[in-house]
Amino acid sequence: MAKGTKRGGRTTPKKQAVTATGRYTPPTPRSKKVSPKWVPVIMFACLGLGVVIILANYVGLMPGGDANNWYLLIGLALITAGFLTATQYR
Repeated sequence: MAKGTKRGGRTTPKKQAVTATGRYTPPTPRSKKVSPKWVPVIMFACLGLGVVIILANYVGLMPGGDANNWYLLIGLALITAGFLTATQYR
């Protein structure tokens, strides 16, 4: 009798072997996956404050009256810091 056959001529399906790729990727530890709660708080604070400074600059609410490029740069720096913080959020 052939391997995998029974009386009556029926064949049983063979189990397929799982092939390994040869690469091992260790699991990421849980401690590295979770960001502290202050990360999104800092992110939104920087983004919001940067937008408020830029808008207040162009409306004329900042000290000095007229629009000043330094306030624009401070606002853009805060927005950039918010985006950089957003990349660290897990």
